[in-house]
Amino acid sequence: MSEAWLYDTIGAGYTATRRTEPRIAARILAALGDAGTVLNVGAGTGSYEPADRYVLAVEPSAVMRSQRPPEAAPCLIGSAASLPFDDGAFDAAMSVASVHHWPDPIAGLRELRRVARRVVVFTHDTGRAGWLDRFWLTRDYLPEVADLLIGRPSIGELAAAIGAGIEPVPIPWDCADGFFEAFWRRPEAYLEERVRRGVSVWTKAGAEAERRAVRDLRADLDSGRWAERNRDLLGLDAADMGLRLLIA
Repeated sequence: MSEAWLYDTIGAGYTATRRTEPRIAARILAALGDAGTVLNVGAGTGSYEPADRYVLAVEPSAVMRSQRPPEAAPCLIGSAASLPFDDGAFDAAMSVASVHHWPDPIAGLRELRRVARRVVVFTHDTGRAGWLDRFWLTRDYLPEVADLLIGRPSIGELAAAIGAGIEPVPIPWDCADGFFEAFWRRPEAYLEERVRRGVSVWTKAGAEAERRAVRDLRADLDSGRWAERNRDLLGLDAADMGLRLLIA
């Protein structure tokens, strides 16, 4: 399933739930440092693009490109696999919640490293300690996610490919961006069709797994079992659910 095909299929309502979360944006902006020119790869609808510097976007999906607002950066058709730029053409290259869709993440990251002096990637640690066991949604309701990760590089392998450091990014409980882990303290949100359609994991896991997960989560919310299992989360303002910044 290609990057473009997936979001041309499910991306029509993306902006209904997916938008810039200011606290995460601040982390990305800080990581970009003093970069004056920025390439945003897998740019989607333009969330997290810094407004105070020159940005050029690259996005393979026509549906996603069509939802970019008029004030967003100019956007080219393309993907991380082969960037049509000279070595070191940009001060920085960034990618936000996109690497997990790339057919060859290692090669894509090396392309970012080739065209930019600095690389900033916002992604997931999908290992068991980082995501599968830590996040209650994958652990208790959607174990099929583990099958989607077979053969995919670990966060350590991604970082090593470009000589990046790894920084955890806690998710605020009231996160404005509706990515997969965003509603860790608001489980009722996962019962909403529009929330699930803004997250590719549900489509990749399949309709049967989605129906079962939603049914079981609804039952556990009604019975109080979810709250009992996850009582340690209820008082937290932010939680580490495996989101990471790679900075090289």
